[in-house]
Amino acid sequence: MKPVFSTLRTLALTAAMAPLWVNAQIAQLQPPEIAARTYMLVDVTANQVLASKDVDAPVEPASLTKLMTGYLVFDALRSKKITLEQRLPVSEQAWKMPGSRMFIDPKMQVPVEDLIKGMIVQSGNDATMALAEGVGGTKENFVRLMNEQAKALGMTGTVYKNPEGLTEPGHLTTARDLSILAIRLMRDFPQYTHYYAIKEYRYQGTPAANGRNRNTLLFRDPTVDGLKTGHTNAAGYCLVSTANREIPNVGGRRMLSILLGAASDNARANESQKLLNWGYTAYDAVKLFDAGQAMEEAQIWKGTKGTIKVGREGATVVTVPSGSSGKVTTQVVRTDPLLAPIAKGQQVGTLKVLVADQVAAELPIVALEGVDEGGFFGRTWDAIRLWIR
Repeated sequence: MKPVFSTLRTLALTAAMAPLWVNAQIAQLQPPEIAARTYMLVDVTANQVLASKDVDAPVEPASLTKLMTGYLVFDALRSKKITLEQRLPVSEQAWKMPGSRMFIDPKMQVPVEDLIKGMIVQSGNDATMALAEGVGGTKENFVRLMNEQAKALGMTGTVYKNPEGLTEPGHLTTARDLSILAIRLMRDFPQYTHYYAIKEYRYQGTPAANGRNRNTLLFRDPTVDGLKTGHTNAAGYCLVSTANREIPNVGGRRMLSILLGAASDNARANESQKLLNWGYTAYDAVKLFDAGQAMEEAQIWKGTKGTIKVGREGATVVTVPSGSSGKVTTQVVRTDPLLAPIAKGQQVGTLKVLVADQVAAELPIVALEGVDEGGFFGRTWDAIRLWIR
């Protein structure tokens, strides 16, 4: 007998293969007027986009480029290709970098951790180049690694020409791609993202006036803990900001704002704050299931056991318009019949989240345990039962 697939199966597969933030779809409420060329607001905890404008428009990333440089540096730390204590040389190329600087020079051997702080807090192009050369060997090889990583993450609208973000023909990204990168940066390297919350830093012997983080929201909102500013004449004033606020019955609820092309430093901070605050007030977060909690036990065929627990490995949190949390219901749609073997973590269906009987979100569900293929006689008997059914 051929498997019977729900019409929701296609939606679930599309969501599973897409970048993390589109795992759920929701009708967007009208956001406030935002003074920027393009913007995006993502509820990271729920994997839902709450507001967006021109998210696929190509834009210059300016120093937001350093988010990808940071991603590759953190990956090199995780794989122990470099260490935080390791001292890197400062090349002539790094020393002569224009724009924002950490003010290091070729006489110095600078620890990796200080270069990371210089890149993030001071937005130092010299620190960024020193890190790029330390990880990639050369600027050119590091840029190749940047573009390979962007492709691997699904950043289809991004092309890097340098590691620091200075204006260069063809050096482009999109708000959508920046959301993918920022979310993966936070999820893949939580042990290093505290650097983005540092308010002030300067390396010994460098100008004291150069030590303040350009992310104004770090000084205004105690729930904001990152991530990065950017500015060139062509890009305007840009800010990728994230906040984490404690919500009753949910825990930490993280929002991510991507705001590109504001008119001034103050405007990018004000508009980003407006977007973050609106997300927290216009939408409620609802925790439906704990991490690893079984949503149901489904029948499985031709396996070593007759049922399998299905659910989601992480906590299931959805975002719904404010005031509608009491109207939330759920429905599990499986890709029946489930046939062994099934591996733990394998997608087996979809969780439909409804608000007042209207579909608000589609979330993939997986097997919470593995089930091996059964013996010959058991498989044969189940095959007969399926044929009769």
